[in-house]
Formats: sequence, C-alpha cells, structure tokens
Amino acid sequence: MRTAIDTNAISALWSGSPVVAQVTALLGRLAAEGALVVCAPVYAELVAHPKVTQQFVDQFLVATRVEVDFSLDEAVWRETAQRFAGCARRRRKSAGGEARRLVIDFLIGAHASLNADRLLTFDPHFYAQDFPKLSLIGLEAL
Repeated sequence: MRTAIDTNAISALWSGSPVVAQVTALLGRLAAEGALVVCAPVYAELVAHPKVTQQFVDQFLVATRVEVDFSLDEAVWRETAQRFAGCARRRRKSAGGEARRLVIDFLIGAHASLNADRLLTFDPHFYAQDFPKLSLIGLEAL
C-alpha cells in the first residue's frame, strides 16, 4: 500500500497543531502498511514552511522514510489539466467565476491518483470532488 501525503498533513507537525500526536501516530500506522511518498510540489511547499529549512525538510523526510517523487511525467500533467479544467468549467457554469483552487492542488491529486493507492490530506472534500476515485484519508482517521 503506497500512501501519498498532502502538504497540510506534514506541516501540521511543524505548526504546533493540536493534532500533532494523532498525525504522528497515523503516519506511523500508514508507514507500517507500506511506502509513504510526497510529490515534488508538496516538497516545494514544505520547504517554504516558515518554521523550517530545506535541510530540515530533507532530514525529516529521510528520518520518516518518506520518499520524494521528483518526476512528474506526462500522464500526471495531463490528469492535472483534465481535473483543473473540469473544476474551472463547474465554477463558470455555477456563476462562481474562475477556479479558486490552485493548479498545485490538482498536481498533488493527479500524482496521488496515478502513483499511489491513497492520499492523506486534511482537505478531503476538495479531492473527493475532483478525484472521486482516489482513496482519501482525512482528519477522521485520527
């Protein structure tokens, strides 16, 4: 079982979130079930966290055995484009204007749907709408 991890699940550990102990335990459980992975956009967002350095992120990922998939192939980009376009069409159709989600969110979802069995995220409602076949683990798993 391969679990992709969204930025918000890891950054919660570094932000002093009240769910730190639960997130730590959940990541331990998921690691016991198989590989953990973040895609390149998640890595970039983690390095931008205000409380860490790139060296800290690299050491954290090694220590927690979270691999970084720096390769986003054509299939991931095409899936991203398709899902992002679908979201934009829905927003325009509902008179909600342009898509409010960032393309990075769609990259994370596309990567998880094509390269993992599930996604750990604290934003499951977004991914459930735009990636309905993607298995999600959210806060309720804590």
